[in-house]
Amino acid sequence: MKTNYKKIALALCMLSMFALQSRAQWDSHKMHITVDWQVNAPYSTGFADKISGWGMNFEGTYNVSPHWALGAFINFHTNHEYVGRQTLQISPTESLTTDQQRSAYQLPFGFTSAYTVYNGKVVKPYFGVKLGAVYTRYTTYCGTGGVYDNPWGFYASPEIGLQIFPFQSKRFGFHVAGYYSYMTNQAETLTHEGIDGQNNAGFRLGVIF
Repeated sequence: MKTNYKKIALALCMLSMFALQSRAQWDSHKMHITVDWQVNAPYSTGFADKISGWGMNFEGTYNVSPHWALGAFINFHTNHEYVGRQTLQISPTESLTTDQQRSAYQLPFGFTSAYTVYNGKVVKPYFGVKLGAVYTRYTTYCGTGGVYDNPWGFYASPEIGLQIFPFQSKRFGFHVAGYYSYMTNQAETLTHEGIDGQNNAGFRLGVIF
């Protein structure tokens, strides 16, 4: 038992040394938080594919080098579409006459990386990519009820953008970016038509701290 205690104590001391060393190398000025308003236009699904500004993007990054930044992100978006009254064939023996309010909600999160093409004093153009998982919820409201499907999938999103730091301290700035994203989510709608993956295109406007 004494030997085990010694090994545990030695391991804890080594972990403490590594933690202190990493803390000493940590530079808070290289850490940035970005908060964006997000506009999104889904396509290729035919379900709630109207452009929408009901979205936000949050990410935290650390500059591991003058040109590379790594971090984590989470964002959300909701798209809506109204479909007028029509008769839907639910099954070979069932039909439904109603109007529809369709809603597509997506919540991707994961890792983000960015490469600064030109490290200017004020404007820093970059290109980056976000990779992770995504939760979605596709809902069709009709009358007082509705049906929904909430699949998970893989998320990939390349983007190009600008970081603008108008002040010398560079702790506060502005962010603008255009992005494309793809999700592997598969879902069924009210009429059992399948959604097999979803493409999105949009832009973000925000601030950097």
